[in-house]
Amino acid sequence: MRDILSKITKWWEAGETFGLATVVRTFRSAPRDPGAALAVSAAADHEVVGSVSGGCVEGAVYELSLEACQTGNPVLQTYGVSDDDAFAVGLTCGGIIDVFVEPVDRARFPELGEVAAAVERGEPVAVATVIAGPGRVGARRAVRSGDAASGTLGSGGRLDAAVDDDARGMLAQGLTGIRRYGAHGERRGDELAVFVNSFAPPPRMLVFGAIDFAAAVARIGKFLGYHVTVCDARKVFATSSRFPDADDVVVDWPHRFLAATPVDARTVICVLTHDPKFDVPLLEVALRTPACYIGAMGSRRTHDDRLARLRDAGLTDAELSRLR
Repeated sequence: MRDILSKITKWWEAGETFGLATVVRTFRSAPRDPGAALAVSAAADHEVVGSVSGGCVEGAVYELSLEACQTGNPVLQTYGVSDDDAFAVGLTCGGIIDVFVEPVDRARFPELGEVAAAVERGEPVAVATVIAGPGRVGARRAVRSGDAASGTLGSGGRLDAAVDDDARGMLAQGLTGIRRYGAHGERRGDELAVFVNSFAPPPRMLVFGAIDFAAAVARIGKFLGYHVTVCDARKVFATSSRFPDADDVVVDWPHRFLAATPVDARTVICVLTHDPKFDVPLLEVALRTPACYIGAMGSRRTHDDRLARLRDAGLTDAELSRLR
């Protein structure tokens, strides 16, 4: 839904009603992942934004979205493999998708404004929506990092608390999907299905060393969906013109920048400085962060020398084992 968030927020701010269709589950081959969304304005022009299937079932979802606006009732619809009828509604790719279609306006989704603002600021936020089961189908809750949350899923505080915990865990991993609970939030129950749509900021790739290899790494990182930062202490080399694919180019001592910048379990650190006066203090910091990958360029001889220097600096074998 991230790709249509700006547009539907404008509809929401204008007081319009629109149908929102979201892919909540996929089986086998499917053209779009969970979280992909299509929205249809209830205004006279019935403007459409987004996609749930790359074209296979868009027509049917369009009609269902308008129907949801008229009736006010959400619906969970399954679309499967097309048969031999050329007009059959289905997925020619052989997969199956579940699509949750709901009417949205300021009264039904009062949290949309704060969700859109958080995404715009690059802050992690998840939206949990009841899509099946007893109680309030369509009820939702916006969950932020820390203890912040708004809205309720309508089955008391136990369900809200259970979903908050799971949503924050999924948000930390950038995961979107369905979680099942008992009617009052019991972990072993499955009567109630909640779809958690995570709006996590892109994972970070930190590239240290403003060399030609760094330009290639930045290009690949951007293609893979990372927010790429290139850092080097040498102002003459660390320029945006040399690294057009990087989101940020920072002039600072690498170890000082790394110590001050946020690093989480999705962060990738690439050390291309290839100079002990940069490498060693930088890796002292890097190997004590929760980054999921820490790699340093160099020959076998350079690597062995680097490890010896890091041991002298007090790093343990367990910490050094993280270095790639």
